[in-house]
This record gives sequence, C-alpha cells and structure tokens, in this order.
Amino acid sequence: MTNDIYFQGLNRVQDAPRVGKVMHKILRQVQEKVEHWVGSSVIHLGDHNVPNALMFIDKYNQVPRILNPIVSCLDKIPSLMDNPKIVPVVEQYGGVDKLRKTILADFFRHAFDGSGADNFFDAGSCIDGRLTSAWNWCSLVEKKSYFHIFLLTGFVGFDGQF
Repeated sequence: MTNDIYFQGLNRVQDAPRVGKVMHKILRQVQEKVEHWVGSSVIHLGDHNVPNALMFIDKYNQVPRILNPIVSCLDKIPSLMDNPKIVPVVEQYGGVDKLRKTILADFFRHAFDGSGADNFFDAGSCIDGRLTSAWNWCSLVEKKSYFHIFLLTGFVGFDGQF
C-alpha cells in the first residue's frame, strides 16, 4: 500500500517545459520593466511544490480569488460614509483615503513576505511563494484591526464571492 501511494505521488510530478519556457519569458519581460527586482526568480514547476502544469495553472487562477474581495472592499469604503453611524469608524483611521492606504500597506507588506510555508525555498520570495504568502495573509485577515471594515463592505470570504 505504501509503495502505491509513493508511486502515485511520483507520477503526479511532471515536467512542463513549454509552460516553464513561457513563464520564464514573462518573468524576464517583467524584470526588464521594473527598476529593481525583489526576491527570488524561482518558478516552481515540476517539483514537490507545484508538481505539474495543471497545478501551476490552478495556483495562478487563485489570484482573482485573492484580489477581487480586497478591491471590492476598497471600492466600497467611500459608501460607508453615507451612514452617519459608521462615519466615526472610518474616521478613526483618518478617513477614507488613509483607511484604504492602511489596508493596502498591510497587504503589500505581508502578502509577499515569504510567510505561509515551512522554509524560504518553498515560500520565500519565489514567484510561487508570493501566492503562498498572499493566501497566508488572507487566512489571517480576520485578525486585522480593520477586519470589521471588510465585513461592513459585504466581505464574506476569499472564495471568489464578494
């Protein structure tokens, strides 16, 4: 039984040279456009982190599931000012713009910091690891001081619904 599980897992790990080539091309283009690249340029594909191209594609399909609820919250914050009972809640952050910047600063500070995995190589600052860190930030959002703002704007979770 143990050998069957081992071989089943081993068969899941498959190199995807065409996907890898395209991803490295995209990475090079982005690196050429930015002034300073921060972190590793490792693209996990065909290893224990991302064993095959289907898992790679699925992982990157998660980006909208992460970003859409955040963008929705940020877009709806100004409408909170229409309710006089909620105005003081927004004002405690210094107003609409400062509240938005507080949320964004926290996201960009922690959603790409290498958190969420057992070691730097697995999460670190590699391309794949940035998604791991972003999901880690999402899993901790209910502990953020501004989480009630997410709830007030209709947030229900990072499952693609908002």
